[in-house]
Amino acid sequence: MKTTTITPSITQLTRFHFVNAYLVREDDGFTLVDTAMRAADALIEAADRAGGSIRRIALTHGHGDHVGSLDGLKERLGAEVEVLMPELDARIHAGEQVVEGKPPGSWPKLETKPDTLLQRGDRVGSLEVVASPGHTPGHVSFLDTRDRTLVAGDVFTTYGSAAVTNHFYWRFPFAAMATWDAAKDVESARALRALEAAILLVGHGPPIRDPVPVMDAAIARAQR
Repeated sequence: MKTTTITPSITQLTRFHFVNAYLVREDDGFTLVDTAMRAADALIEAADRAGGSIRRIALTHGHGDHVGSLDGLKERLGAEVEVLMPELDARIHAGEQVVEGKPPGSWPKLETKPDTLLQRGDRVGSLEVVASPGHTPGHVSFLDTRDRTLVAGDVFTTYGSAAVTNHFYWRFPFAAMATWDAAKDVESARALRALEAAILLVGHGPPIRDPVPVMDAAIARAQR
């Protein structure tokens, strides 16, 4: 697992060269944003090397490449670790029909049930929950209120040029294949751009600093 320090508070963890999770430092330890796949031991070891423990797991959405290590982490870390998931995606994992048809993408069976269902405006330590549906029905992003670093999940990818996941982009087409509602995805991209983040972090791709012009260009391409 590749480890990249983004800010004094956030470390990017990259699994299989293309799936990112993030350790967000808080006073009591780390919030882990997303879990990658088959990575429980590596994630715990990364937190140990960074000088803390994973205290909570906050998920941007319910696709398998983001929740794939959740059960393994919960088994190893125990009941005291809080799991937070967007409400609609948690209901999909629970077997509810929250939208017409089956949302695309991988929705693996999870033994772990979330302790907290995330809603717009909730706080997870220093992170503010920003509703950003479209890629999945309940997708959320997280804005670090300390320095305006934005963890945007799969609303954008950043391989090559940044791209909104509402359309196929040859550098990373898989996110578009898993997007539920293309129109809502673009709306969420606009909402995230309006936050004027200092750094953009995504589920797939490298970080982008001073990302507003890049996000503008990506949104313009997405609307063509």
